[in-house]
Amino acid sequence: MLVNEAFRQRGFAITESGVNGKDGGVDLILRKDGDTYLVQCKYWKSFKVGVQIVRELYGVMAAKGAAGSYVVTSGVFTDDAQNFAKGRNIELIDGNALSHLIKKSSSPAYSPNPIFKETQNDLCCPVCGSAMVKRVSRKGNKAGQAFLGCTRFPSCRGTRPTY
Repeated sequence: MLVNEAFRQRGFAITESGVNGKDGGVDLILRKDGDTYLVQCKYWKSFKVGVQIVRELYGVMAAKGAAGSYVVTSGVFTDDAQNFAKGRNIELIDGNALSHLIKKSSSPAYSPNPIFKETQNDLCCPVCGSAMVKRVSRKGNKAGQAFLGCTRFPSCRGTRPTY
């Protein structure tokens, strides 16, 4: 919902693609000034998004005749993914850029999550200020418990409890 709203505020008309079944690698279809753009979102399970995801979206973009596309992740992109996207009208939005995009789109007129406004600072890493993602502890005395972890892990190990 937040990514949807961020693009809406940038002037795009939006259709959600993967709501009722297989999305073909496309989560949102954007339209603006007669052009179509595709968006694929990758979240915490894909912390490091590789070149294969970007290549596949490029193929879908060509097949659908889209003017461009966006790959959005709460994590980061590999160097190969970044190199492939260059010159192909594919914009890669990593966790830091996503955090800024969401902060810019947060307005008093729109709050998809009523808690978001009050806890916006709690959604940022207490160590480095990056976005946080929900994770589940696999080891130790907290195994199986959910927590928020920094998208820059393992270089940053900031955590917060979930709400």
